[in-house]
Amino acid sequence: VTSFTIPIRSDKLQMSFSVTKELCNIQTTYQNVTILDTEVFGKALLLDGHIQLTDFDEKAYHECLVQIPCLNLPDLIRALGIGGGDGGVILERCRHSGIEQIDMVEIDQGVVDACKEWMPQLSNGAFEDPRVNLHITDAFLFVKNVEEQYDLIVVDSTDTYEEEEGEISEMLWTREFYSDLLRLLTPQGIVVTQADNHVFCPYSCEEVISLFSSVFNHRGFYFGLVPSFGGFSGFVWGSQSNEVSPSLQFQPEL
Repeated sequence: VTSFTIPIRSDKLQMSFSVTKELCNIQTTYQNVTILDTEVFGKALLLDGHIQLTDFDEKAYHECLVQIPCLNLPDLIRALGIGGGDGGVILERCRHSGIEQIDMVEIDQGVVDACKEWMPQLSNGAFEDPRVNLHITDAFLFVKNVEEQYDLIVVDSTDTYEEEEGEISEMLWTREFYSDLLRLLTPQGIVVTQADNHVFCPYSCEEVISLFSSVFNHRGFYFGLVPSFGGFSGFVWGSQSNEVSPSLQFQPEL
């Protein structure tokens, strides 16, 4: 048993947990992919040393990210996912029998392969669902060329971490990218993204809300309890329609 330390807010705030075994450690074209077996969280996925999910609480994260906006949509026929190569977001959308088309854009095949091998329960066969179309490509370029209209767009990209530069998701946190997503959105559709830990990193959520305010007529914030993320995970949604339910209109103080 060894101890592993992960950043919550750079080196200013960190969390340590016991690791019983390193299951996977590969360097892909884009990033380092590590899967650890831990005593408290079960298996944990890390990208470039930053925790992405664990067996213990991934459902809390994925259900918040996907099911809350799903339950606020009057119609849900087509859905698009950005990132999420682990398969958790895909599985949550596959639970909705009314969805006819699920497109997913992931830049790193290595993440998909590692999670299928070492954490197969995350997707639980969802990649083989006939409604799912997996595109291994750059999402920034993909959304400029696709002509589909989507009722739900879920962005499950990695954060741009404090005091780090050159992250592969950097272009996915721009007004240009979300303007392209707006073009792909149906009139009553919803775009939602994870927005970091709003308690210890409130500036992250504030920046995302500001970004959404520059693109969408309506936007808001909600959060879930995710222990492996330092306790909390924030989510920001955007829509052009004012016909969203009170649960998405609610925006607590940051």
